[in-house]
Amino acid sequence: MSQKWLTLLLLFGAALGWLLGHLFGGTAWLDTVMQMARTAFLDGLKLVIGPLILLSLISGILRLSATREMNRMGGYTLTYFLSTTALATCIGLFIVTSVHPWTDSPPISDPPPLAPGITLISPEDAGLGALFTGILKQMLVNPVAALANLNILGLVTNAVIFGLAALFVLPKESPVITAIHDLTAVVYRITGWFVMLAPLGVMGIVYNFVGALHTTLLNQLFQFALVVVAATLLHGVVILPALAWWLGGITPLRLFSAIGQPLFVALTTSSSAATLPVSMRAAELRLGVSRPTASFVLPLGATINMDGTALFEGMAAVFLAYLFNVPLSDAAIIAVFFIAMISAIGAPGIPSGSMAAMQMVMLAVGIPLEAIGLLLLIERPLDTIRTAVNVQGDLIGSVIVERLIFGKPNPGKEDLI
Repeated sequence: MSQKWLTLLLLFGAALGWLLGHLFGGTAWLDTVMQMARTAFLDGLKLVIGPLILLSLISGILRLSATREMNRMGGYTLTYFLSTTALATCIGLFIVTSVHPWTDSPPISDPPPLAPGITLISPEDAGLGALFTGILKQMLVNPVAALANLNILGLVTNAVIFGLAALFVLPKESPVITAIHDLTAVVYRITGWFVMLAPLGVMGIVYNFVGALHTTLLNQLFQFALVVVAATLLHGVVILPALAWWLGGITPLRLFSAIGQPLFVALTTSSSAATLPVSMRAAELRLGVSRPTASFVLPLGATINMDGTALFEGMAAVFLAYLFNVPLSDAAIIAVFFIAMISAIGAPGIPSGSMAAMQMVMLAVGIPLEAIGLLLLIERPLDTIRTAVNVQGDLIGSVIVERLIFGKPNPGKEDLI
């Protein structure tokens, strides 16, 4: 199913759920049907979330194997990717905790019960010692127990430990690495099947929320979308160009002139992976990046560098926590920061790929998965903007790495015309 049709079906499902809820809400058989649609979608996501976290993160770490041969280039590239992702996450969390017009209206529900394995630290348990002790207790658990309880912090910790160990121990041609990549692709395909149920799931979720899905909630969603766009543009128009000028020696005017084409493709496809061929051409011909640098930095960036995704996930967690009346302690905010960063690294570079990673953030702090239905109503236009920022970050990274290793990039033929 194409993304255009999926978007239209999502809107149609939401409208149909709202209409049926208003006209026939409370009808026993219709309530049952809507509950089945909602359950099929949400429980399907829960079915794959554990394997998806483990395999996608391990697979993403194993793709870094080339850094062992490329030494300085790998070190500079990873430092840039991790630094900008952390910076984007901090920007998102700072803005969403400072600018939150949706709090002028009340939440839509009482606090839901916490999922198994989630034990948040209360705000009264002040002190860094208590905060980090609570986080460590969730991180350092048996992987089987983490899978059984959907302990997201535990799953991420086990995936990172196993992935790093495999990265240093297994040879590049190991069949184990191939098997992990293949299994990850299988899980992505299964996840895609359940995503195809999203229109039905959204219909059931909206039907269930019909009493709350009124003008006030729609206004809250619109306000959140505007704040996300503002934060994403701040990172893409101010922060990243400033880094390119400072570390890459390229002015903002020349930068945007050179990367206009890949940004346009990213906006229209919502896929950093699909934009990769255009990005590599722009890096070489317009930005003067050498082919070895572009061939290393850009494919790796399309896999693990997701600034816009990390920024969005952190902001969405805080927004949804308010809507569903889930208290976020200091420990929970710290957890959101780390999980948003790590889940963005594991997010696939495909349209709406961040929604799979978003589940990790939500489950880590006790936000019900039903909230995804609300995000899906506004997710597609936001996805286009953050994908463009993801691609922009990759291109700027190639310029910075080129300058740090080989000196100032030489402009390509097209840049001289």
